[in-house]
Amino acid sequence: MSSTFKLTVYVCLALAVSASSIAYGQQKDPGGQPLSLKQEAIVPISAYAAKGDQINLKGALGKGLEAGLTINEIKEILVQLYAYAGFPRSLNAINTFQTVVNERKLKGKIDIEGREPSKIDYGDPKYKFGKGVQAKLTGRSANSTQDFVPVIDTFLKEHLFADIFGRDNLDYQSREIATISILAAIGGVEGQLRSHLSVGQNTGLTERQLRGIAAKLSAEIDRNAGSSAAEILNGMYGSTGSAVTPASEQAIVSEPTFSKGNKVSGNNFTGDVWVNMLTSVGPSTSTSVGNVTFAPKARSNWHLHPSGQILLITDGVGYYQEKSQPIRLIHKGDVIKCPANVAHWHGASPDRSLSHIALSPDNGKGAVVWLEKVTDEEYNKLNK
Repeated sequence: MSSTFKLTVYVCLALAVSASSIAYGQQKDPGGQPLSLKQEAIVPISAYAAKGDQINLKGALGKGLEAGLTINEIKEILVQLYAYAGFPRSLNAINTFQTVVNERKLKGKIDIEGREPSKIDYGDPKYKFGKGVQAKLTGRSANSTQDFVPVIDTFLKEHLFADIFGRDNLDYQSREIATISILAAIGGVEGQLRSHLSVGQNTGLTERQLRGIAAKLSAEIDRNAGSSAAEILNGMYGSTGSAVTPASEQAIVSEPTFSKGNKVSGNNFTGDVWVNMLTSVGPSTSTSVGNVTFAPKARSNWHLHPSGQILLITDGVGYYQEKSQPIRLIHKGDVIKCPANVAHWHGASPDRSLSHIALSPDNGKGAVVWLEKVTDEEYNKLNK
């Protein structure tokens, strides 16, 4: 058990540190430091919150706290969110975060509160203060104004740059990681995304860190979000330089913690799937335990378990969906409880393989009932 745990930690850390270089392929190593674990954790929090995906946001918030983000730093990320995705997304995300913090307290987990922002001395007028912050972020004089609707320029200077960016308990780099992730997840705002990638560079984020954001988005959130950021970065740094293959075109296959076992034949799966039965139902146990590995794009048919099932995600990234519910993105370390007699399916994401341990009890009701195949339209819903 100890050696397996060490291997799991090693694989997880290796994927986190090298996600950018693996996802994009390499002709030359991207320059500068990679994202820290704390910085990396900002990406899924911001993106899931922007998309309104409360289920996956909940998991990302817990992982963010585990990575060392303080409660007040995450609060600031969710305040930053409203300026770019609106109050409804921000308020929903804050409610989800409150639930996560309370649940962790009940489990005895102690999270660091972190410091509150200092009182801002705007001077007079506030517009001038905000203009100065904007100039510091962009690296150039903030003299441009919006002539068609002049009041929006006032809001930008006095509220966004003075009131929000002026809060000092989250640094500029973290705010830009959040903003880039939000804009990429929303989509359709390439001009603003390009601008904030440039601002991120100006705040000191390295090429490797910026490409790391794009890689994280592609691997865990949305292929299109990561690709749009990657294309802009290729323009900034040169498409024949450090990273030329978009993540959406490069599948990442993780070596599973347990042996893959035998390749599955038959009509109950789409794509390449392997199963290694670790234990079977017998006189000493009423639960079978199997390691299942899905190649990128592979998935099960719709099916149900009369006695329920538990999935322990051990490697990679994939999807899980129950009938009439949205698709969930699942990652290494997640625990999925499949309710009894609820039709569902699970499998790998388009860009990553997935391995999980399936705990399947058989209480005399049968282990599984197979249903129809998952169509390409159903499978691709998360990436539209």
